[in-house]
Amino acid sequence: MARTVRVPHDDTKRRGVFLSARWLHVAMLNWRVGAERIAPHVPRGTELDDFGGHHYVSVVGLLFDHTRLLGLPIPGHRRFEELNLRIYVRRREGDELRRGVVFIKELVPRWAVARVARWFYNENYDSLPMRHGLQSENGNSPDATHRLFYEWRVGTRWNSLRMVVHGSPTPSATGSHEEFITEHYWGYTRQRDGGTIEYRVEHPRWNVSPAHSFALDCDAERLYGSEWAEVLARTPDSALLADGSEVWVYRPRRIA
Repeated sequence: MARTVRVPHDDTKRRGVFLSARWLHVAMLNWRVGAERIAPHVPRGTELDDFGGHHYVSVVGLLFDHTRLLGLPIPGHRRFEELNLRIYVRRREGDELRRGVVFIKELVPRWAVARVARWFYNENYDSLPMRHGLQSENGNSPDATHRLFYEWRVGTRWNSLRMVVHGSPTPSATGSHEEFITEHYWGYTRQRDGGTIEYRVEHPRWNVSPAHSFALDCDAERLYGSEWAEVLARTPDSALLADGSEVWVYRPRRIA
């Protein structure tokens, strides 16, 4: 499903890179939500972003591969899954409109990754046992079928995000819903003192496939609280699978 990419061996060629990796098999379930539900999670200095007047929250599963921290590979921490719950915001910097995401919560199977993210970015990371799988029939032919799952264990119960797509991914159209969901190049995080940090996320545009079928089996109240359990119990308004690419995450800077 993923395109062939070159993995950089020296991230110092991109000054300020904190983390680099390949993000692969990016599965996205997306729900429309009222602004009043997500407004309390918007960091200072940003505002809610929208598509066609609608606001969204997404559950996203992806695979980290060839992960490097400050340009260095960390043994045992190069390939792992992530699941995140996120909303979409924007901020104007001069004449530039920066579209970004705010993570409500992120799950990884490596406690050290969660600890580093909490320490440097104050992101709400947690570590749980996780696994994934991908089965493809007929390769990249027009009639190919791809079955993907991400699973994470909460207590003794395995939760899952599952998706089936047909055919090969294609570029998202300019101004489309697919572009809005996949093409955000900034991250924003509220800090303990109420301030905000901003960090840049660099990657080429992703190719996207709409999901033929999908399912989320999640103990959302236990993971995210009752406010999100109500939303995630509904059928998503859209489901997408992006092929992913190389990604560079830059050091944060304080904006508020």
